[in-house]
Amino acid sequence: MDTTDWRLVKKRTADADGAVYVSADGTRYRRTGGTALRSEAAFQQMAAGLDYPVPQVLEHGETSDGTYFVDEEALGGQSLHEKALASLDGRRELPDQVVDQLAAVSSRLLAAQAAHSIDGGPEALRRWVEQAGWTHNVFTQNPDLDTPRTRAALTRATDELTGTPMVWGHLDYGLPNVLPAGVIDWQHHGVTPLGYDVALALEVIPFKGGAKGYAATTQQRERYLTVLDAAARTAGHPPVSPHLGSFLLVKSLFFLALMRPTDPARIDKHQKWQYRRHLFLKGIEQYERTGNIDTALFPTLDSFATGQNPAVRP
Repeated sequence: MDTTDWRLVKKRTADADGAVYVSADGTRYRRTGGTALRSEAAFQQMAAGLDYPVPQVLEHGETSDGTYFVDEEALGGQSLHEKALASLDGRRELPDQVVDQLAAVSSRLLAAQAAHSIDGGPEALRRWVEQAGWTHNVFTQNPDLDTPRTRAALTRATDELTGTPMVWGHLDYGLPNVLPAGVIDWQHHGVTPLGYDVALALEVIPFKGGAKGYAATTQQRERYLTVLDAAARTAGHPPVSPHLGSFLLVKSLFFLALMRPTDPARIDKHQKWQYRRHLFLKGIEQYERTGNIDTALFPTLDSFATGQNPAVRP
């Protein structure tokens, strides 16, 4: 790679090798990695053809260092996460403008997904739970959580989603991956029930333990879901908000994946792992009682560490 033309943005996350670089003029991004990157590039090309709001892939290939592809992210500059942080001005409440931009992009993604549902077969929902929840990794690292209670809750979730159209999804959708005109970083793409990506975009904020610097109000969350439900109806499908609890049950597994630390000296990592376990168990308890999970009732990481339990509300 010509390092005079490309500047490092970040290392790739989770179990992916490689990094993301930006061109000197800021108009192109180069993603590097292993063989999995070929799948990501091919998926992004396919998604663009299905009218998903994604960047166009300009170039892809192989080098001595591995796979790469270049895309043009003419999607509005900063991510909505960056816009939110820049607009806080000492407050915790997520700016309404950011929520409205998120709703607009999410509605476009939902409409494109709804227009191109796929036949995943009778096992599609079970495979979604395994992939989206990283359940093999989670239960390997947390064998005490692989219980009849957990399995019953996941079975209830898939039963309640029976008949929901299956679509190609992002699996890691949220403010950091949404720009004003589209969605980036399709590293974890897969087949999902319609609505799984977009419905959780504000609900996942509390899983970060209050470290995001912002939180969505109850009114913002409700308004956002109302927009999505309207988009689903326009596309000829039932509203997505009734499935929020089932979606969040699987997402709470996702946030536990790859979390168990190997270094006993890293107290901070052990604390964060225990925190995510707490959120998962709290989510199951809510889901069993109500069929829903209210992430506004989750404690922050700091309050969990001190034994307190205030909700994550701005």
